[in-house]
Amino acid sequence: MFSITEFAEMSPEMARNLCRNGDLVRPTAGISTGYTQANLVVLPKDLAYDFLVFCQRNPKPCPLLDVTEPGLAEARITAPGSDLRTDLPRYRVWEKGELVEEPLQVTKYWKRDMVGFLLGCSFTFEGALLNRGIPVRHIEEGRNVPMYITNIQCEKAGSLEGPMVVSMRPVPSEMITRTVLTTARFPSVHGAPVHIGDPGKIGIKDMGRPDFGDSVTVKEGEIPVFWACGVTPQAALMRSKPSFALTHSPGHMFITDRRDDDYAVF
Repeated sequence: MFSITEFAEMSPEMARNLCRNGDLVRPTAGISTGYTQANLVVLPKDLAYDFLVFCQRNPKPCPLLDVTEPGLAEARITAPGSDLRTDLPRYRVWEKGELVEEPLQVTKYWKRDMVGFLLGCSFTFEGALLNRGIPVRHIEEGRNVPMYITNIQCEKAGSLEGPMVVSMRPVPSEMITRTVLTTARFPSVHGAPVHIGDPGKIGIKDMGRPDFGDSVTVKEGEIPVFWACGVTPQAALMRSKPSFALTHSPGHMFITDRRDDDYAVF
């Protein structure tokens, strides 16, 4: 429907409207370049405090960007006028830690006590990587970023606990330092990598079989680089089994009106 260039130049509002109308159903990497993308977690109010503390104790995988008032679906800080029930390409519905549905909108599930959390996403710093000449393979190949459940355990908060999820991008060995420095400028969207090199050291047994997203090509001379990922709360939901939750579908993010540079620290 749209070319790579048209997706990149699309305004966040247009992207959200396309999602709202069911006309944009794809991973959001490469869409609205320069604008911050976010992970979504929605929980009943009685679990919201536990999740807020979970984010505070695990800021690397769960950097908090915005929180809604109970029952309200507008991201007032990051995208005024938006609707978190409809403005993402695809959602996930969880019951007792089990994935039960992946709908295109969640209006019918949004109750008066629901609280929405938006967390920073590593898609945000991909524009900076590209500007520095660093390849982003899943964009090149038109795929979803590969994401893996690791053996790194998050700090528990109340009823919530679970392992860290990471996203992976292969980087030419001579560009590793540039990559680390580039992404370290964005601590609110995961920042610098948590691991570089041997995936087995963080519990990843088969790079060709990601737990979320798609596998991508790792070329000769490239090293796998891993960043903390905002899908970590979904692993916590699978482990902790709360009665009900809503999230984004991995890779299908909420595109905010905030510029990436708003979250750059130097």
